[in-house]
Amino acid sequence: MKKEFLARFLVILFILIAVAIPFAGQWLFSRNKTDIIELHARMPENGGWSIDQIDAEVNEPIHLRMTSDDVVHGIAIGKSDLPGVDIFPGEFVETTFVFDRPGQYTFYCTRWCGPNHWRMRGTIDVSGEGRPLQPEPQPLFVTLDIDIDSPPIAETVPTEQVSAERGANFASLLPTYAIDRTTYLSTSPAVLWMRLRAESALSNLSDQDIWDAVAWIWQGQTTPANLENGQRLYAENCAACHGETGKGDGVMARNNPVWDPGNHNMDKSSDSFTGEGFVRPRDFSDPKNLLGTSSALLEGKIIRGGMGTGMPYWGPIFTSQQIEDLISYLFTFAWDATSEANLD
Repeated sequence: MKKEFLARFLVILFILIAVAIPFAGQWLFSRNKTDIIELHARMPENGGWSIDQIDAEVNEPIHLRMTSDDVVHGIAIGKSDLPGVDIFPGEFVETTFVFDRPGQYTFYCTRWCGPNHWRMRGTIDVSGEGRPLQPEPQPLFVTLDIDIDSPPIAETVPTEQVSAERGANFASLLPTYAIDRTTYLSTSPAVLWMRLRAESALSNLSDQDIWDAVAWIWQGQTTPANLENGQRLYAENCAACHGETGKGDGVMARNNPVWDPGNHNMDKSSDSFTGEGFVRPRDFSDPKNLLGTSSALLEGKIIRGGMGTGMPYWGPIFTSQQIEDLISYLFTFAWDATSEANLD
């Protein structure tokens, strides 16, 4: 009798457990569901991020459950080493972000999803105790009062292929200011060439010798690792408009009209475009363009954007080191272009 009773009891117990498991799972899911933010990604023309502002606390995880409603997107945090996550149409993917310092962080789309891809930006406002994010120092282009909307054209460019290796032979002859970091940041290669050409101590050097020396100076401001990082950043974020070889013929911009400095139509009191003035980027492979441009001007262009030309602003996305690496890589377009046979 006892065995029969025990058997019946166990059968009933198993049945109750089998029935209870699904309900327990639903209860646990509903309990945790409030901690999960469901985020939908859409092309900017279709609405962009379904949520573009998220509030969080220091050291409190942010759980995101994400999907795309149209094309492939991606999400990453600007100025962060946190890995990005791809978001595919019709599929849900989850990720968690944790911030150990209060401040405002920018999340953005990492996949070129359309002409206005760069507009897919949102903010995460993190509050709580801790050392806050330090404000960015004033960019050099502001300090030097550089007009980044009208970059100058180089008055002179090399007529032969430059060689930084040959330029190293003249290092001992160069004045101190020529190899100073400040000069590299604030002066274009063409302007420095003219200053060096006017030095009486360098009168025995040919024009090409001085160009080689300038190329050596620019090469000395970076490293192979920095250039590799700059190339990666360019491919991921810039090539879609500027083109793989820097000619301004990327898939997102090749049908736009050629850049005209007098054709800007931008309300400088706001951060939004008026919808006019989107143009092709300048041709970086033309030495007249980049060799007439300083690093400070390029930094300003990257940080603030094009103000009417369609150039996105990357200030909230790139770290200062990333911008420096990107600028170093951009100059390689100009130096490499001097190997072309028909230089003007």
